[in-house]
Amino acid sequence: MSCVRAGERTTVKKRYIHLTEEILKENPNMCAYKAPSLDARQDMAVVDVPKLAKEAAVKAIEEWGQTKSKITHLIFCNSTCGGDIPGADVRLIKLLGLKLSVKRYMMYQQGCFGGGMVLRLAKDLAENNRGARVLVICCETIHLSFRGPSDDHLASLVNQALFGDGAAALIVGADPIIGIEKPLFEVISAVQTLVPDSDGAIQGHLKEEGLTFNLVKNVPELISKNIEKCLKEAFEPLGISDWNSLFWIAHPGGPAILDKVQDILCLEPQKLRATRQVLSDY
Repeated sequence: MSCVRAGERTTVKKRYIHLTEEILKENPNMCAYKAPSLDARQDMAVVDVPKLAKEAAVKAIEEWGQTKSKITHLIFCNSTCGGDIPGADVRLIKLLGLKLSVKRYMMYQQGCFGGGMVLRLAKDLAENNRGARVLVICCETIHLSFRGPSDDHLASLVNQALFGDGAAALIVGADPIIGIEKPLFEVISAVQTLVPDSDGAIQGHLKEEGLTFNLVKNVPELISKNIEKCLKEAFEPLGISDWNSLFWIAHPGGPAILDKVQDILCLEPQKLRATRQVLSDY
């Protein structure tokens, strides 16, 4: 019964995952809550993560307007297959047929803030390397974290309910070539900070049974208590103080977090509509 209640509270309607019943039957330890299975998980992830990333990258390149030969940098962010050398960035370059001289940045174990972090890094690279075109990819799968439920460890159950497989890619550059490239957004500023007193709030540990997650109950309170201070530090230099004037893409880390952020900032409901749809359907 606790499994059903936890699933309903997440507001999740569907998820996309690579793991099939056949794969799980062949690897029964992955279905236990705590059984040695890291080798099998890693063997699958190092192959499947670059393949999924390639699908996102191909779509991004097609929409961009330039050829892949114009890509100068690659940033690949992933928390799943960090145990292999060469990394997923090398595999992806070969899958895409990119120039072997592309400058690579492989970012591991970034967790929930990976998307924002790689955009910040891409902005710095694009602005400080004339003519740079940075292919940015975030790709995560649940190969390492999928496991059976345990009534004694509901934090793991929440992780199973919230997250699935997915990849996103885009090309970042400065001074777009009008008429050829098709820019969608401009990155004006990028900042990063640590939430005070948040040590141990969200933790991941790579163990024999895979990647385990530990979440404390007050994560929504930690975020909501600090969100306005973070926004002021980021947006006051730009002259922005009306949070409803912003276009919001918030990390879909769960309905409790979104509800508290919406309440504390007095956001209009439609401001988090896109985030809630991603939480529900992806």
